[in-house]
Amino acid sequence: MKTIKGPALFLAQFAGDQAPFDSWDSITRWAADCGYAGVQVPSWDGRLFDLAKAADSKSYCEDIAGVAQANGVQITELSTHLQGQLVAVHPAYDEAFDGFTVSAMRGNPKARQEWAVDQVRMALTASRNLGLTAMASFSGALAWPFVYPWPQRPAGLVEAAFDELARRWRPILDHAEDCGVDICYEIHPGEDLHDGDSFEMFLDRVNGHARANMLYDPSHYVLQCLDYLDNIDIYKDRIRMFHVKDAEFNPTGRKGVYGGFQPWVNRAGRFRSLGDGQVDFGAVFSKMTANDFDGWAVVEWECCLKHPEDGAREGAEFVRSHIIRVTEKAFDDFADGGTDDAANRRMLGISE
Repeated sequence: MKTIKGPALFLAQFAGDQAPFDSWDSITRWAADCGYAGVQVPSWDGRLFDLAKAADSKSYCEDIAGVAQANGVQITELSTHLQGQLVAVHPAYDEAFDGFTVSAMRGNPKARQEWAVDQVRMALTASRNLGLTAMASFSGALAWPFVYPWPQRPAGLVEAAFDELARRWRPILDHAEDCGVDICYEIHPGEDLHDGDSFEMFLDRVNGHARANMLYDPSHYVLQCLDYLDNIDIYKDRIRMFHVKDAEFNPTGRKGVYGGFQPWVNRAGRFRSLGDGQVDFGAVFSKMTANDFDGWAVVEWECCLKHPEDGAREGAEFVRSHIIRVTEKAFDDFADGGTDDAANRRMLGISE
């Protein structure tokens, strides 16, 4: 067994135009002051990180890693959630997702998709330059508008969507292999990879690619009424990244999984700050530890009620209290009477 690293903080929800959230130096100082040992970096946010420079220059990577280290944290992973989303976009979402790209690409889905692929590839190269071994992303979605089969889905529709999704991602996965970096897809509603079955459909089409892995986030499983503990055991060999995020699901006679088009605060399923929801993190950390997960426990703050800075500070201590320092001895070693092969055979009544 191995001790999980942490706590770390995903910076995407905190980056902003006001200090201390507007620069790499100040936000890493703030994260360390909150109690974090690591930070996960949104690669699209130019206020914190220059992706093109990081892909092109090891010295730039050394500089930003040095600033983080001097401030008391280390870089855990890069994230390409927004760019990964744009690798595959159904036309129904073209306008909604245009905001994820640069202005020059908006209104041009083909150019936007090519830009996104280049961004993800650069982030993999930058990860290698930073000495990282995993990168977070979204898969994007072509089949998501058809998630509920009404009207009945035409035969082959979903299969064609996953064939195309795999075709787009396979060259990126091969580049990930060249870089020695796992792509960890966050299994997330809105993505074609939103549960175990859909992840396996994709994995089959990329021939079980070794770099196609999972970002485990139990909050998204609570909101789908999926067994988030069993999921750890099923996919223990593919879970290479861990977002620590809480959620609750409280259905009523008016609303359930789909949420009734209500804002987050009025939905049956809501993301909550750590400790305020229903996820059994004692069991989650126990299973992750028993399954030899040795990556980072990364807090992703999303809550419809609590202030983000309160959630961040509370989250650092919450994770620290749940990380299990693995034992190097058996609890019953004191009762070990010593034995050997001959003694074992005698105890079993096995004749010489």
